[in-house]
Amino acid sequence: MCTGKWAKCTADLLFPLALCCIVANILLFFPNGKVWSTKKITEAIWYLPGIIGGGILVFLPASLIRAVGTEGSCFSNRCGMMLSMVMSGLGVAGTLYCILVSVVGLQDGPLCDTGDGVFIYPFSNQTLNESYLFKQEIWEVCEQPENVVLWNVVLFSILLGVGTLEAVLSLTQVTNGLVGCLCGTSMNHRQASMD
Repeated sequence: MCTGKWAKCTADLLFPLALCCIVANILLFFPNGKVWSTKKITEAIWYLPGIIGGGILVFLPASLIRAVGTEGSCFSNRCGMMLSMVMSGLGVAGTLYCILVSVVGLQDGPLCDTGDGVFIYPFSNQTLNESYLFKQEIWEVCEQPENVVLWNVVLFSILLGVGTLEAVLSLTQVTNGLVGCLCGTSMNHRQASMD
């Protein structure tokens, strides 16, 4: 069984992905790289999908998963695998939160000024056929912040994609943790054969 090695590999992949989510969420607060008042920032960004969901709630399980996969760690045993399975469930919940908020952010579109000085959501309540995501020529309706539509689409898409990848990795660790809990880690087998 290579459950310990798989856990270590999973954790090593989750750390940079969680960092990517945090950075993408922070960048969403600065449309086109500029500072705007809090009332002019898209509401979905304030739910912190990348910082909380794809970031912190993935960093926590990844830290334990890494400990489970480290040879000689007090977590590299069946009990540690069970804990990693439970914590991976927390990671799955966090990534689902990140995915759902990102989908809402993409669906509603950005908060922007359409030329009259009032910030509104010009693309909300559109059907799939008339969605702004498939009609780049209507993005120009948002005059301020400049390029806000592209900014939001790219960063929310990154959160959606990375969150999905994190969810898959977390789910595989749930399965790996179950196998490791039932069968033990490969490190335990090697240590037992050396004694």
